[in-house]
Amino acid sequence: MAASQNHADLDLIAYQMAPIGIVLTENRIIRACNPEFAAMFGFERAALIDQSFAILYPTFEEFVRIREVGVKSLRETGRYSDERIMARADGSLFWCRVRGRTLAIEGDPLAKAVWSFADLSSARPVAQLSTRERRSSCTLAKVAPRRKSPGC
Repeated sequence: MAASQNHADLDLIAYQMAPIGIVLTENRIIRACNPEFAAMFGFERAALIDQSFAILYPTFEEFVRIREVGVKSLRETGRYSDERIMARADGSLFWCRVRGRTLAIEGDPLAKAVWSFADLSSARPVAQLSTRERRSSCTLAKVAPRRKSPGC
C-alpha cells in the first residue's frame, strides 16, 4: 500500500508541476486543470472550473469552428492536435500547441477528453489578424498542409 500511495503522490506532483497546461473537459466544459493551464490563460484555477472553453477563444465563432475541425479526427483516431491562437483573461492573444485525446468509448468524442496546451508565444508572436483573415489562413493551410495557420 505504501508503494501505491507513493505512486499516487508522484502522479499528482507530475500533474501539478507539469511544464504544460493539462485540462480535463466534458462536452467542452472545464472540469479539472493544472496550475500551468490556468496561469497560461491568466486565470486562477478555481475560476476556470465548470466554465465553457468558449471563454478561452478570441471569438465565439472560432470556438464553434474548431469543434467542427477537431471532432472528425477525434472520431477517427481518438486524438487531435493543432496550433492555434487563443485568448488570455486580459484579452491578449497568443499561439499555443494543443493536443487532445478522447476518453469517450463511443458517441461524442468531446463527452470526455484530456488536453495539453503549450504556450508558443515566446517563439511565435501573434500578428494582428481579423477573424476573416484567420479563416482565410485556415483555408490556405488546407491547400498547403505544412504551413501553420493562425487559429486553425
